[in-house]
Amino acid sequence: MKINRAAAAPAVTALAAIVLLAGCSAQQVVPARPAPTPSAAPRPAPAPAPAPTMARPAPADWRDAAPTPGSWSYGPLGTASAAMFLSPMGERLFSLVCHKERGSLLLLRAGAASGSLPMSVLTTSGVRPFTAQPTNEGGQALSANLAAGDPVLDEMAFSRGRIAVEVNGLPTLYLPAWAEIGRVIEDCR
Repeated sequence: MKINRAAAAPAVTALAAIVLLAGCSAQQVVPARPAPTPSAAPRPAPAPAPAPTMARPAPADWRDAAPTPGSWSYGPLGTASAAMFLSPMGERLFSLVCHKERGSLLLLRAGAASGSLPMSVLTTSGVRPFTAQPTNEGGQALSANLAAGDPVLDEMAFSRGRIAVEVNGLPTLYLPAWAEIGRVIEDCR
């Protein structure tokens, strides 16, 4: 048997229209969901605790230590000439004072002491120990007196990069080896 397609087409179309209309008119009942309950504002995460800072260990070589903040200046100091290492606040931390008439240089380290203390000057050529005496010259300071021809003065002037000044009980000074050192030494020779 043969199906008449022309006669079946309107029936199929009518059937499709009924199915579509039935789908549109049927209402699906969906249960209403309750509104979400407002939650409390989230608490901010606590800030992480800062990592404990460790004190920087002393370097194995004094030439690797952080330099003492400040700069050198040169000029007259009464009847003498001086190279002075000043802190950023203008405090005199270390001085080389030339007394030409005496033929000597005075090393002055800021700091107070009730008696003599060991002082060492470290250069790239070596270490030179001194005994520093308390003095009132230029405020509270410790001093060591050197002859103008003392070889440690040349070692200080020609030290590569820096010199260090150690005094028991005081922080070590790590000073740049600038031209002011050589200039005041030459004043005394």
